[in-house]
Amino acid sequence: MKQSPQWIYEQVYCQRGDIEIASKNCMTSRLIAPVAPASGQPVSRPTTAAAYVLMQELALRAAGTACARAQVGMLRERLLKLGARVLVSVPRVVVHLPASFPFLPAFRRVALALGAATG
Repeated sequence: MKQSPQWIYEQVYCQRGDIEIASKNCMTSRLIAPVAPASGQPVSRPTTAAAYVLMQELALRAAGTACARAQVGMLRERLLKLGARVLVSVPRVVVHLPASFPFLPAFRRVALALGAATG
């Protein structure tokens, strides 16, 4: 190999460790379970991968909010598990959040960063 030991450590070894830690974080926060809770059937790898990518995108888009340094469990509780009235029409989906929703600024910022429109 032509790379220095320092480069290999920082660019290969540490990156692998970060991915393993993130994966473990997803598993321990019950976002990604090997078995579906309702049916007891194994969850497919594409479903697991999609959940992982979703959480990574939420974490990236939450920068500068109260959820900026949140781990998977907290992101799930603050941005995904919420009571809202959802209206679906052909061109759009409208989400009405309660006025008492404590993470409205973080939710709004993440939604706009993911391409939502105000209206």
